[in-house]
Amino acid sequence: MRMAEDIIRKPYITEKSNSEIAEGKYTFVVDPNATKTEIKLAVEKLFQVKVLKVNTVNSEGKYKRMGVHEGNKPDWKKAIVKIDTNPRPESYLTKGGKEIASNKKYKTSIEEFGVAQ
Repeated sequence: MRMAEDIIRKPYITEKSNSEIAEGKYTFVVDPNATKTEIKLAVEKLFQVKVLKVNTVNSEGKYKRMGVHEGNKPDWKKAIVKIDTNPRPESYLTKGGKEIASNKKYKTSIEEFGVAQ
């Protein structure tokens, strides 16, 4: 099992991704081999938020040339993660029909996202 820090590489900050923060959508550059489930668990572990949805985009590296040196940049993967901006305590029924609510606290935003790395 990979560590959460290995899956989430860095935030992907653009004008569009900054406008989507108001909707609870955060964009990250992630490991190209990571699955949506791994990305969800990594974001929940690192930022203590409840993830509702994960969308991923695989991007091929561009062909670049600098003087006589030429080659391709590496392929990369982008994940758009939608978090719950109004988390409620989770409740479930036990065998006896008794309802139990978990007291796990979730954050409503990712404060560390705006920090440039």
